[in-house]
Amino acid sequence: SSAIILHMLNIQDLSYRQGDNPLLQNVNLQVFANQRIGLVGKNGCGKSTLFRLIRSEIKPDSGEVSLQSGKTIAFVEQEIANSDQPGLEFVLDGDAELRRLETTLAREHHDTAWFDAQQRFESIDGYGAKSRAAQLLNGLGFANDTLERPVSSFSGGWRMRLNLARALMRRADLLLLDEPTNHLDLEAILWLEQYLARYNGSILIVSHDREFLNSCVNHIAHVHGQTIDCYTGDYDNFERARAEKISQQNQAFNKQQEKIAHLE
Repeated sequence: SSAIILHMLNIQDLSYRQGDNPLLQNVNLQVFANQRIGLVGKNGCGKSTLFRLIRSEIKPDSGEVSLQSGKTIAFVEQEIANSDQPGLEFVLDGDAELRRLETTLAREHHDTAWFDAQQRFESIDGYGAKSRAAQLLNGLGFANDTLERPVSSFSGGWRMRLNLARALMRRADLLLLDEPTNHLDLEAILWLEQYLARYNGSILIVSHDREFLNSCVNHIAHVHGQTIDCYTGDYDNFERARAEKISQQNQAFNKQQEKIAHLE
């Protein structure tokens, strides 16, 4: 029997205008479970807009963006949080379900809901959550003695790293990353490459860093001319396949020109 492979995310015939300009036209893109896709293209071609459409921050003019029922999305907030909350707690808040379960488990009254919560808490390894959050922060360059410092005591670049750690903490089915290496040094970038290569979910990454893409994606979605073409493999595979495609188109065009010249 052929199993139906469900799309984690399905973008169908999507069109979006910015003012009078069609930015994306009849775009199709499917994201499957555990696919890691690099979204590439020139600045202003619509990559960040596509992310906003996926997050339902804006609506397409036509077509649809559908997330498989019950699936969750994580993304890095661009706003810089300014709170007195310790960095570690700020990152733990990324896992909203964990926080809900903790609230239930803090109740004195042990009813069915409490026991259900206890079971779920154990199944998501709630007891290990703090050390997971600390590992994320260590990987992104935070020293252990800084984890309890208030968010507001960190500079903008470091707060962006806190936002990234918080998104990674979320246990989402689909992770959206827009230029994640921008605020990172080489060591943190290398750590993130390894982390994403093992990520338990699907990822869409906008990046101009080919080394980074080569190490952590297995598909490339190329945004150009208001549409998206998909390629299997890393960035180097994409460049080769695209060069071949262009040379074939050129050959076909030249043949056509010869034929026209011959007929004339």
